[in-house]
Amino acid sequence: MNIKAYLERINYHGSLAPTAETLGELQVSHLLAVPFENLSIHAKEPIVLEDEALFTKIVERRRGGFCYEANGLFAALLRELGFDVAMLSAGVANAEGGFGPDFDHMVLMVSLDRRWLVDVGFGDSFLEPLLLDDRGEQVDGERAYRILPDGAHLILAQRDNGEEWKAQYRFTLQPHEYTDYAEMCRYHQTSPQSHFTRARICSRATEEGRITLSEMRLITTSKNGGRQERILTSQEEYAGILREHFGIRMTS
Repeated sequence: MNIKAYLERINYHGSLAPTAETLGELQVSHLLAVPFENLSIHAKEPIVLEDEALFTKIVERRRGGFCYEANGLFAALLRELGFDVAMLSAGVANAEGGFGPDFDHMVLMVSLDRRWLVDVGFGDSFLEPLLLDDRGEQVDGERAYRILPDGAHLILAQRDNGEEWKAQYRFTLQPHEYTDYAEMCRYHQTSPQSHFTRARICSRATEEGRITLSEMRLITTSKNGGRQERILTSQEEYAGILREHFGIRMTS
C-alpha cells in the first residue's frame, strides 16, 4: 500500500506511531475527507472487497464508499501502520426496534493497551474512537455514546443533547475477513429491499457539522443542531455539488 498517498488523501500530517492519539486523529481525518456514499451501486459499478481495488477507488479516484469499503480500507491502513485491527460484524438497528442480520455492517476493533471501537463507514456517528470496554457514557461533541452488553452482542447506543438513547447497531467481537461480508455486500448492491439501492447518498463530516446529498436534497447540519436544506433542480447541479463539496467526479 502507498501509505503516503493514503495519508495525503485524508489530509493527515500527524504522528504515525501506533497510539490511541494517532488512532483518533486518523479516524477524524478520514471522516472529514472520505464521504460515506453509495454512488457505485446506482452507477452499476461493482464493489470489490479487496484492498487493492478499494485503494484504487478511494485513494486514487478520490471516491468514498459504504461501510465495507471505508472500514475495510481503513483497517488495511491501520495494519500497515502497526495497529492490531479486527473487522467485526454488526447488525444495524431498524425502525421496528430490532437489528439487521449479521454482516449488515462492518465495524473495527483496534487493540492497544485498551480496546477501541473504530468506525469510518457508518455516516453520521461518533467522530472519535470509543473505548470498547467502557460501559459508561462517552461524550463525543454534542452527542454521547454507550456500549452496552446484550447477551452475545454489544450494542452501540447514541444520545443527542439529552434525548433518549437510541441503538445504532449491535456487534460481536469475533474477527472476520472480507469474504465473510461478501453475501451482504452483494445484497446491498442488488436487492430492492436494501435502502442502498433505493436512493443515492453522499455524506461527509465537516468541521462545522455535516454535509449530505440525499438524491436531490442538499442538507447542511451544524453541531449545535442547525439545519439547512435545499432542493437541487438538475442533474448538472447535482454533479456540481458532488465535485464542489465531495471532490467526486462520476464517470458513469
